[in-house]
Amino acid sequence: MTDEKLYGRREGNIGHVVFNNPAKLNAVSLDMWDKLFSVLQEFEADDAVRCVVVSGTGGKAFVSGADISKFESERANAEAQERYNEISGRGYEALYDFPKPTIAKITGYCIGGGMNIAACCDMRFCNEGARFGVPAARLGLGYGFLRIQRMSHIVGLPRAMEMLFTARQYSSAEALDIGLVNKVCADADLDAVVAEATKQIGENAPLTIALAKASGREIAKAETAQDHAKLERMAEACFNSKDYEEGRRAFMEKRKPAFTGK
Repeated sequence: MTDEKLYGRREGNIGHVVFNNPAKLNAVSLDMWDKLFSVLQEFEADDAVRCVVVSGTGGKAFVSGADISKFESERANAEAQERYNEISGRGYEALYDFPKPTIAKITGYCIGGGMNIAACCDMRFCNEGARFGVPAARLGLGYGFLRIQRMSHIVGLPRAMEMLFTARQYSSAEALDIGLVNKVCADADLDAVVAEATKQIGENAPLTIALAKASGREIAKAETAQDHAKLERMAEACFNSKDYEEGRRAFMEKRKPAFTGK
């Protein structure tokens, strides 16, 4: 087992992207976002790879979100957040636009950035103990348009709004009910279920699959009339706010935040 925080490996015609930071429930830092981009580039260039599975180590989490312990150094204000968005965004888009099928194999917590990563995948399989949530409203950070759009395409806009407004966690059964995951499996069965899905994909015609995926991405494109600039300004205001500072400190101090809307 490598000591890299994120690594890729190939097993037959299946590529694996593995988040390997179990001490922090596979929380993601900037260097991990950089590595995700490079691993996906390698898999895209490798004609032998027919499908990619994204997972986390340790059994307790798929990805628990961003590494909040590094918020003060990596995301302390809007300027720092812009750099973080550029690097993490490159990783998200590389996964979302990856031309071959992608499967999120989810065990345990799939929170915040983990939800974004899962939403960038084509399919999601989870164990019975999986937990899902978007805690942005408890931290005061700005949750961007693309992330909300992608989640709403999966679960529907009303469900996406509920997840964002309440910031609560959802069980695996609830996730299946709202269409967030394709299937819920017992812990002992998850690997076999994902392996069977990748086997079926690997045996099918790559060009037909590539066309299906490209068509799906076209269907999901945004309407041209949407005012993204306004939303970007609102997100920037979140990251420059006192509430964002309070959210970070409250998380680190393990207390309930006291937000003021300032």
